[in-house]
Amino acid sequence: MADVIIDSVASGRARDRLRILGWLRLQDNGFHLLTLSAALAVLLILGGVIASLAIGSVPAFKAFGLGFLTAQAWNPVTEKFGALPAIYGTLATSAVAMIFAVPIGLGIAVFLTELCPYPLRRPIGIAIELLAGIPSIIYGIWGLFVFAPFLQRTVQPALIGAFANVPVLSSLFGGPPYGIGILTAGFILAIMVLPFITSISRDVFETVPAVLKESAYACGCTTWEVVRAIVIPYTRIGVIGGVMLALGRALGETMAVTFVIGNSHRISDSLLAPGATIASSIANEFTEAVGDLYTSALIALGLILFLMTFIILAIARYLLMRLERQAGR
Repeated sequence: MADVIIDSVASGRARDRLRILGWLRLQDNGFHLLTLSAALAVLLILGGVIASLAIGSVPAFKAFGLGFLTAQAWNPVTEKFGALPAIYGTLATSAVAMIFAVPIGLGIAVFLTELCPYPLRRPIGIAIELLAGIPSIIYGIWGLFVFAPFLQRTVQPALIGAFANVPVLSSLFGGPPYGIGILTAGFILAIMVLPFITSISRDVFETVPAVLKESAYACGCTTWEVVRAIVIPYTRIGVIGGVMLALGRALGETMAVTFVIGNSHRISDSLLAPGATIASSIANEFTEAVGDLYTSALIALGLILFLMTFIILAIARYLLMRLERQAGR
């Protein structure tokens, strides 16, 4: 009798265990399907965006061919459109932004992780991160009414005078000081992408094992030597990833650039001259686009911006993969 009772209890426990395992397996399968659906949804949305841009840009490429990429004319009246000034402005403003933002962002990250007194690290870090929460239109308004006049009165005349007799720089910083222009847009973009570079770099710098830095200090290394020989090499993959994220933001920024770049569809040798970017051109003219060809030209600009961003980020990802393989060796 006792054996029967024991067998009954054991079989009941086995059934409960099987039921629990079945429920857990069902939850795991449901979670797997949920995450797979989310990933596929992202791919479908991305494919839909690409397809809509490609279809919408067909009339422009039919009318102008690949010459649309190299033409400089942008005249809605005669329906002559070229993307080269907008492409140049996009690349130029992003390059200016990264030239200023990368060293400043890395310097702030090094200061916060290696040199800053501990009680000040959190307040300074929060202040830097708050820059990312400011709407881009606020940056644009501030840039137009405060920053651009300041540059026009002080910085741009100083640059024009300092480089007036230097062969290459005289044309790069030549012309009248408009205040607005490619250089101003680049400065605004640098301020906007600075939080991304600083935050990501600070986070990856904090992952460096303390024993590595303490060993270097024990050997007599200075702080600069520790940062150059230990911190940067150990975290270079994360730092490059943060820089590429900031570059993607700079390439696609719209409203802030629209306020301060001048929105002139021409290519100038001077960084002080007005220009245009792909994003600012679309924002300025899409509501005024009359006719299928005008609208298609703007959509084609959007497709070009998408492809530019994709190519740059793909190159960055390839470089990161090479760095990972080299680190594995």
